[in-house]
Amino acid sequence: MSSSNDHDCQGCALTGRRAFLRDTLAAVAGIAAALAIPGSALALPVSATASVARRGATRAYPIPAADGVQIDAAEEVILARWQDAVYAFALACPHQNTALRWQPAQKRFACPKHKSIYQPDGSYVSGKATRSMDRFGITRSGATVVVDLDTLWRQDENPTEWAAAVVRI
Repeated sequence: MSSSNDHDCQGCALTGRRAFLRDTLAAVAGIAAALAIPGSALALPVSATASVARRGATRAYPIPAADGVQIDAAEEVILARWQDAVYAFALACPHQNTALRWQPAQKRFACPKHKSIYQPDGSYVSGKATRSMDRFGITRSGATVVVDLDTLWRQDENPTEWAAAVVRI
């Protein structure tokens, strides 16, 4: 007989997000390979990433070389480069914490649960959400961007800080 603790993580959002990210990245790679599309031909490609340095609640990532989206599933961070700017977003949709998806063909983020749509800079476009994607505090340090996981700005509560949470390149 199993204890109630055995069932605590079944269907939990964290487990679902990790599986979703793994499956999404595998599907994108499989489609590109099957169609023999070089990575540079995909519109704002998505890839997995990991921080190159850790200090307390900060993570350092190499500045992306081109426009696109990188996901650090372990830290639940989306790193996006778009039009000479780099942003760090929370992986969760601000509406109900569902893992967001990157739609490369449309060059936008989308929530698969309630159909909210966001621009590459995290700005809210439409759907059930009522605000833009949450941004982590971010700074530049040489060839890396440093993301502060303890500083998460909500566009509706901290509009000035949210707007400033960007690294221009």
